[in-house]
Amino acid sequence: MKIFREPGKLQKWCRARKLAGKRIALVPTMGYLHEGHLSLIERARRKGADEIVVSVFVNPVQFGPNEDFAKYPRDEKADLAKCRAAGATAVFFPTPANMYLPRHSVYVNEEDLSRGLCGARRPGHFRGVCTVVAKLFNLTHPDFAVFGQKDYQQAQVIRRMVRDLNFDLQIVVAPIVREPSGLARSSRNTYLSAEERERAVAISRGLKGLRGLKGLKGLKGELEKAGLKVDYVECVDAETLEPRKRVEKGCCVLVAAYCGKTRLIDNILI
Repeated sequence: MKIFREPGKLQKWCRARKLAGKRIALVPTMGYLHEGHLSLIERARRKGADEIVVSVFVNPVQFGPNEDFAKYPRDEKADLAKCRAAGATAVFFPTPANMYLPRHSVYVNEEDLSRGLCGARRPGHFRGVCTVVAKLFNLTHPDFAVFGQKDYQQAQVIRRMVRDLNFDLQIVVAPIVREPSGLARSSRNTYLSAEERERAVAISRGLKGLRGLKGLKGLKGELEKAGLKVDYVECVDAETLEPRKRVEKGCCVLVAAYCGKTRLIDNILI
């Protein structure tokens, strides 16, 4: 397994592999890898990638001034071991300094799908996501890139960026991986105490039992009853992310809620 820290060296290696006729998959992550991330690597392997490049980069540009960039969990040694065991052929560990050069001034904005949901509550977040992902596409020349459904809005925003900027690659979205309790796997779950972890299960339980709760108001009430602070509970068109009044086929129901100080997100496709 190759380990790269400098963008130029990764780009040169990927270009050579591409010219040799190899099929490249990119799995972008912020590290502190768990079973959800490993399922993305597995999906890349099953789709026939010859080279699977996993990027591990806590991207400062997508964090707001009062968010958890400084304390976001990191474990390079464990991430490398998990990547190797999962079948990654290359891992990219850049630093903010070599991803964003002095006086960096070019960013990528998506101005439709990113307006609501997390985009409305985290100003600048998707500008940071699109910018770093576009850079990773240019560095790795992937045939396809794998993202997780848990970050549903992010996946749709990236799909739109690929379409509108004519990136020559496919976006693959893999299903949410859950803990035995039903809680969606997330690096931020490490912030949760045992008691908070039990309360956080109300999110996945509520989404799964949405019909019995009689809609979004019932789901919000279920979350509040569990002691969660609801950021949003919304039903949107699965493609356009436009709000929908009825929970019906072709929709996605998304939740963002705080359990203690930890913001968790989850969703279900109808």
